Amino acid sequence: MVSKIFQPIECRDLSVEVIGGIEWLRWQYRTPEGFLLTGLRTVPRGLPVLHFIHGNSYSGLTYLPLWQELANDYDIFLHDAQGHGDSEHGGRFVGWQRSSELAETVWRQFRPEYESVLKIGVGHSFGGILTSLYGARDSQAFDRILLLDPILFPRHLLRWATSLRLTGLYRFNPYARKAKKRRAEWVNADAAFASLQNRGMFRGWTDEALRAYVEHAMTANQQGLWQLKCAPEREAEIFSSYATNLWQELPALEVPTQILVGDSTYPFVHQALEQWQQFAPHLPITQTQGGHCFMQERPADVANQVRSLLELKL
Repeated sequence: MVSKIFQPIECRDLSVEVIGGIEWLRWQYRTPEGFLLTGLRTVPRGLPVLHFIHGNSYSGLTYLPLWQELANDYDIFLHDAQGHGDSEHGGRFVGWQRSSELAETVWRQFRPEYESVLKIGVGHSFGGILTSLYGARDSQAFDRILLLDPILFPRHLLRWATSLRLTGLYRFNPYARKAKKRRAEWVNADAAFASLQNRGMFRGWTDEALRAYVEHAMTANQQGLWQLKCAPEREAEIFSSYATNLWQELPALEVPTQILVGDSTYPFVHQALEQWQQFAPHLPITQTQGGHCFMQERPADVANQVRSLLELKL
């Protein structure tokens, strides 16, 4: 039986747009589940390509200041997961594993265009886990992987989460509860910017990074209000779930992998990375100044770190 992951599909480019001074091709793919996945990629120029998946509730263009720093040196491929960016909400969240498989399906269609260049899988937070799952399944997907503060849970937390999931209580974890209460609408983009500036998870972000979030992770709704593209319930669904087999799959990750992590990120991320190094002692982990979204706090500095890390031989 042929897996639905590898059935012939239609992924196609739609249009060329200039956003943030960068020329992008917009692509789309209709999934077997029926919802539309979308994303953008720079017009291929024969440069090493960064295949990027965003964090929960964000979108690829939320990180526009980082791409503006890197676009002269890399081609960029942005994949927006279900319910993020301009990808459709698509009913219930299909899960971490399936989201990773859908990213694989899309990338398989475009990868031949990048055969002659270095292919680098990059992911932030939620996107870092999807990229890890993909790389563990297919060692040919990328030539190397760079994870930016992957939202990796230690084994003991996953055991606790599994017990709560079986009783239906895990959906009440504090991250999911907070996401469900997130404000979703503002009068306009300027009001959204003013409301979020230097508050909550946006504390420390540059104005340019927050503006990218307001412009590309939000949109005008039918009532003329400015609203989140990623519905709070989708963000909560993701926080209410996890990649169940991640710790079983990570040992299969043969693609040379590096991790860049914020020195003041969630403590459990540091604990989980220490556990990862127990069976992968040569896994390079570099700490950088900042929290979970350090690339939104210091995009120029982080771009320089990304270049330096990707120049290292692994």
